[in-house]
Amino acid sequence: MTSVVRRFRLLTHRHRSAFSNQALGYLLAFNAGALNAGGFLVLRMYTSHMTGFASQLADGAVLQHSTLILNALGAIFAFVSGAAVCAILVNWGRQHRMHSVYALPLMLEALMMFPFGLMGATTLTYDTPFAVPLTVLLLSFMMGLQNAVGSKTSRGSIRTTHMTGNITDVGMELGKMLYWNTRSLSERQAIRHDRPRMRLAGGLVVLFVLGGIVGALGFRYFGFVCVVPLAALLLALSVPPFLRDIRGGRAMPRAIPKHRAD
Repeated sequence: MTSVVRRFRLLTHRHRSAFSNQALGYLLAFNAGALNAGGFLVLRMYTSHMTGFASQLADGAVLQHSTLILNALGAIFAFVSGAAVCAILVNWGRQHRMHSVYALPLMLEALMMFPFGLMGATTLTYDTPFAVPLTVLLLSFMMGLQNAVGSKTSRGSIRTTHMTGNITDVGMELGKMLYWNTRSLSERQAIRHDRPRMRLAGGLVVLFVLGGIVGALGFRYFGFVCVVPLAALLLALSVPPFLRDIRGGRAMPRAIPKHRAD
């Protein structure tokens, strides 16, 4: 049990490992799938789908449909803002050598999810200049915030809110796995699939789908309150390192290459 608790706490630790990156990525993919699929039942929009909103922006421009344009601009603006806020929090935490450097954006997401889960139906009634309810902008902001966390912790190798890249990685590794290497090829020339990469990408897709199933069922039978347990899980990840910083502890420098402040 002690080992499990320690590993759980390491998921948001300042110093990263392959295990912590992968485990945190799986958890965030599950969370994104739940919010995305559950939100669709209420909003009829997939708020993590920036590719779709970018296409909607183009369609709206051609069709001269102002509502489509405003909807897309609002979702994209909120998603970008979430990613920008994550970058600000993470880089600020790095400069101050905080233990909660990656926990800060997750804590912010959790604190946004709690009122969303408790007052979601009320939030839906608030109009915005983008011709969508405030809930759409809140979910898009959280998706951008969370996706940037996965990217920051893994240096861009893990995306948790949209699966296009992960599914592409699975397809490419499948192609390499099925590739017929002739005997004339040397071991260096032979095509080999990257099993860890394939497992990671496939795992993210599976957890996103499972989260979507849980989120859809939760929203269907319990409403917005089903978001509260997800928020509580994020708080459980982010509060311990934050409290450690408040008590005066600072992460000591280590003799390993540091993350670049991107």
